[in-house]
Amino acid sequence: MRDATATLESTIRDWPGKAVVCGYDAASEAWIFIALHDDTLGHPVGGTRLRIYDRPVDGLRDGLRLAEGMTHKWAALGLDSGGGKAVLCLSRELSREERTGLLRRYAAVMNGLAGGFSTGRDLGTTDEDMLTLSEVTAWVHGVDRARRTASDPGPYTARGVHAAVRATLEHAGLAGSAGATVLIQGLGGVGAPLARRLAASGARLLLSDADTAVADRMAQELGAEVVPPDAVLDTPCDLFAPCAIGAILSSETISRLRCRAVAGSANNQLAETADADRLHRRGILYAPDYIANGGGAMAFGLMHRGLTDEDEIGRRLDGIGESLARLFEEAAERDESPLSASQRRVRRTLTRAASGRVG
Repeated sequence: MRDATATLESTIRDWPGKAVVCGYDAASEAWIFIALHDDTLGHPVGGTRLRIYDRPVDGLRDGLRLAEGMTHKWAALGLDSGGGKAVLCLSRELSREERTGLLRRYAAVMNGLAGGFSTGRDLGTTDEDMLTLSEVTAWVHGVDRARRTASDPGPYTARGVHAAVRATLEHAGLAGSAGATVLIQGLGGVGAPLARRLAASGARLLLSDADTAVADRMAQELGAEVVPPDAVLDTPCDLFAPCAIGAILSSETISRLRCRAVAGSANNQLAETADADRLHRRGILYAPDYIANGGGAMAFGLMHRGLTDEDEIGRRLDGIGESLARLFEEAAERDESPLSASQRRVRRTLTRAASGRVG
């Protein structure tokens, strides 16, 4: 629930992260927030989000929440990066010139961190935006500066989510995605390639998008069925794959779900941590989102470290399913939610890393 009394100062003061870099860009009337949550495993890495918020503090809170999620993502996936996130908080739509100016000045702020934060695409930013950043800063993932091209993280994320879906269905007692009914909410940069992968593996698809024309076109392409946006939560399926907005799973919505499992690409699918236990009590298997959707971040991180073999990158992404399978087994042994098992894995990873530093 949004705190109407929160200020930028109080929100930063109450946050348990490492640091927050704040700036106001007068030319675009936008706030720049870079949230650095944890650097135990390495320098903070996370995407840059650009969108309109009602209040600057809402954009700040989004960045803080997402930065913490990135710490959990990197630790759970066993990669040597820390958690960070940037939010370019707009109060209005920008012209092309204003957007370019904001991005270039944001990149200059990143340079001031001297490698203390590196970034890639996120909600609201594009390949062109990443190329603009790369003109000013070297700390951008997924960009080939020599060729002036940027890679789309969506297909990599979708491959990881596909692996997560298969592992989740198998643990829920279904034989992978073949023959399973999967409802995908959101058919954007990840939902669309995920739908194609699932169709190719024999899943029966139910598709929904806020833009019903998009859902209609993809349903025709894949022989799928369209579900109206307002009917998603009440539609029976084997697995629900949220690939659009966050906070879709809450005390109000979980009781409406008619699925056996949840695994998707949306960030922060739970409105609050307690929702993981609500899903567990209902017997709905939940794949923690920061693991299921880690494919894009993992691929770009591996590329940034020099790995260029696409087959090897693909094998690493498929390992997300194996990682989740082990997590599900641990959670089942303790009769707890997979989120609880994942949080324990994150704590172990960070504690070992911190101990190694001290030693």
